[in-house]
Amino acid sequence: MRSRTASGSLPAMDATLRYRGRVISDAEVVFIRDLIAAHPTATRRALSKKLCEAWGWVQPNGALRDMVCRGLMLELHRRGWIELPPVRQVPVNNVVRREAPRRVEIDATPIRASLSELRPLEFRQVRWTAEASLFAALIEEHHYLGYTRPVGEHLKYIIYRGSRPVACFAWSSAPRHLGPRDRYIGWSAQARRRNIRGVVYNTRYLILPWVEVPHLASHLLGRMVRVLARDWQRIYGHPIYFLETFVDPGRFRGTCYRAANWVDLGWTTGRGKDAPTKRPNRPLKQVLGYALTGRFRERLAAP
Repeated sequence: MRSRTASGSLPAMDATLRYRGRVISDAEVVFIRDLIAAHPTATRRALSKKLCEAWGWVQPNGALRDMVCRGLMLELHRRGWIELPPVRQVPVNNVVRREAPRRVEIDATPIRASLSELRPLEFRQVRWTAEASLFAALIEEHHYLGYTRPVGEHLKYIIYRGSRPVACFAWSSAPRHLGPRDRYIGWSAQARRRNIRGVVYNTRYLILPWVEVPHLASHLLGRMVRVLARDWQRIYGHPIYFLETFVDPGRFRGTCYRAANWVDLGWTTGRGKDAPTKRPNRPLKQVLGYALTGRFRERLAAP
């Protein structure tokens, strides 16, 4: 239970809370308290949805920012500024209890051809489709990083030659802080918080090991960026202006990215977002970027 004042009410805010770039005022805290009091039997999830609806807190595609709102309410609860109802169900932590995707049997007959002989190629966005499990299985078995479940906005692609998959791409929301990229774009911290959704991160790129086609990797990258920009706008309701990826120099040189006109932005610090100290705790990686429009700086740094 939260500590209360002598009158039995929750304590007033004694500091400013900024959450996801939004400053939460005293009046808004009072509004949330009243919302909770007006729905005494509602679950935490139901309350967060009601708050999203009341504030008009929605994503560009119209979906409620339910998870963000729940995080805000939990932070207010921890500070003692509101009192949420007890947790009724503990959700499964899919990161901790992740089961590896099931292996799939597919035709692994070597494909050795020229790029012209390989065409035509079909790019299929497979998130929310029956092919999503095939995507996960291919990445888990054949990509050195394996498959992890993305969070936030993300899309998954399988590239087919006829009925046979030849490559996979995964794209997701970009990390909020990335020094080489932020310096290259030249945006302020405020502009970054507001416009980070305009940057997308290439988390996985896999050409299946039995596909041996010269220049295929850079060709797919060149086509992928056009398909991705169109699909992101259609599915998430907002444009994207810049792409980024990390290259592990111990394994790769990033040749296909450079051949597809991606540019070198610099190096990571090797600390990651959860590093408790300023000492590197993981390998340094090269950061490469690709502008989808010549006006990307103007769009991303806009006030």
